[in-house]
Amino acid sequence: MSTEFDYLGDPKTSKLFDLVLQLATDLHVTRQRVRALETLLVRAGHLDADAVDGFAPTGAERVAFDADRDGLQARLIRILTEDGPAEHPLRNQWEAAIDSRAR
Repeated sequence: MSTEFDYLGDPKTSKLFDLVLQLATDLHVTRQRVRALETLLVRAGHLDADAVDGFAPTGAERVAFDADRDGLQARLIRILTEDGPAEHPLRNQWEAAIDSRAR
């Protein structure tokens, strides 16, 4: 890790800091709730006070919600598992992904 990207003087601590920053994207929960609210508003044209808490997605909606969740988890895991210099930390993973698609 170059010193330019070593925010806290220790690569492991900096990586943890990166993870904490990424966890700030846990606003994903808010995003999901807004999405559910919008879906319910479109469906019914109105919203009861507890409608979002009791929201049960359709099959297609569940697939979309699950994809959002999986994307968030993948981004978090990527921070912990990336290697290489900070300027291009995912180079090895990127090359492996390209190689696996070429097969």
